[in-house]
Amino acid sequence: MEEISHYKKGMLMIPDLSGFTDFVINTPISIGKYITETLLKSIIESNTLSLEVSEIEGDAILFYKYNDIPSFEETIDQIGSMYSNFKKEIGNLSLQLAMEIPLSLKIIVHYGVFTQYTIGTIEKLYGVPVVEAHKMLKNYIAKFPPYALFSDAFLKANFEQPSKSTVVYDNCDHCIYLPDIGYIHYL
Repeated sequence: MEEISHYKKGMLMIPDLSGFTDFVINTPISIGKYITETLLKSIIESNTLSLEVSEIEGDAILFYKYNDIPSFEETIDQIGSMYSNFKKEIGNLSLQLAMEIPLSLKIIVHYGVFTQYTIGTIEKLYGVPVVEAHKMLKNYIAKFPPYALFSDAFLKANFEQPSKSTVVYDNCDHCIYLPDIGYIHYL
């Protein structure tokens, strides 16, 4: 059994293509594959925080980082870079392919204790925060992407006085409580 010391606190970030299911259904496979590959590549190349890629899950990328967790401000800058490059790539592809691309971007940011396991050459993240981050993707608060959702756990990890940070976000118009996750900040 793995020692508890192998469990580490870390950050999870999941950029996810919004509108992907309808896009796949309504787009010829070769064009859809090209667009998806190009957009996901633009997101990965926008990674200025040295986040590790755990996996690409169809229309989403699971990034993580264990050490030197980025500040809230650095994370906002990272998200801005991802949004900007994604939007630029959508514009380029729309012109190149002479078609509208009905995709947008949502990004989930979470924090907690998780670990990894390996089967053969495949490494997977494991832990409650990984499950929680995926639950955050299925929220109903954001009607019109692009947006970024920050878990209360991530916000608490970034503020000098964590006990007071909750008070700031409890009454926030842009926050919502999701069971088993906490407060989520919607930009």
